[in-house]
Amino acid sequence: MARLPYLEPDQVAPEYRDMLKRNTNLHKLLVNSPDMAKAFNGIGNFIRFKSKLDPRLRELAILQVGWLERSEYEFTHHVKIGKEFGVTDEDIQGLFAETEGKPSKLEPLAKAILKGAREMTRDIGMSEETFAEIKQHLSNEHMTDLVLTIAFYNAVVRVLATMKIDNEPYYKEVLQQYPIPGVK
Repeated sequence: MARLPYLEPDQVAPEYRDMLKRNTNLHKLLVNSPDMAKAFNGIGNFIRFKSKLDPRLRELAILQVGWLERSEYEFTHHVKIGKEFGVTDEDIQGLFAETEGKPSKLEPLAKAILKGAREMTRDIGMSEETFAEIKQHLSNEHMTDLVLTIAFYNAVVRVLATMKIDNEPYYKEVLQQYPIPGVK
């Protein structure tokens, strides 16, 4: 149960109602601080719609963060979002294998990006070796977008956990195909 109320459009000032168009519990809770929610949404919208980073690779990095942190909300939402951007079931199985240190059929850049996301999540920063490996394939702009995306979603999973934001039933369906160990 969430630690703050989920607000409906009629409970917020008219100028902030557009932030509730996605109708997710995350947005309904964050709008308790509408200006902060607006800033948060701005970063999230840039990552999803304006970043020039390959969207499949971006979603794999986000999924890695959600999986490592056992964030049901984040992981299930981005399985559905990721599939809209080209993430396949084989990609997700590859993510699981890579997380466990097992071989996968993912291409080298995807493997390196997943490793970078794991390092940033577990160790706060990406190693020199992993950064250099990814940088061979990405421009400075893309590299910056990747690092900021991983960092942002590490923040998001911490917000979700601290605020105890409930996952919506539509997204819980993902757990039938991809159960998260230790998550009920």
